[in-house]
Amino acid sequence: MVFDVAGTESRIQKVTTVQPTGHTALGWAVAGIDTLVGRLSARGVTFARFEGLEQDARGIWRSPGGAHVAWFRDPDGHLLSLTEHSAGVATP
Repeated sequence: MVFDVAGTESRIQKVTTVQPTGHTALGWAVAGIDTLVGRLSARGVTFARFEGLEQDARGIWRSPGGAHVAWFRDPDGHLLSLTEHSAGVATP
């Protein structure tokens, strides 16, 4: 399937088996990550915690470069992320 969302094309492939990996499968750049994590948590989303990362009480990690990142899993176990980039830092 191919989706066009505001000029950004996303392709999704149907597979016969689901095999989650240990890294982020899909991520979104967001604004207002603190509010968004709060709203998703209130709706039952559990944010992942990782040993060795200093995450706040809600699971948000502040990277050395200033980005704020939170991870959660979809129902199939894929790791998803939300990232709020700091002002002045180029986004990928």
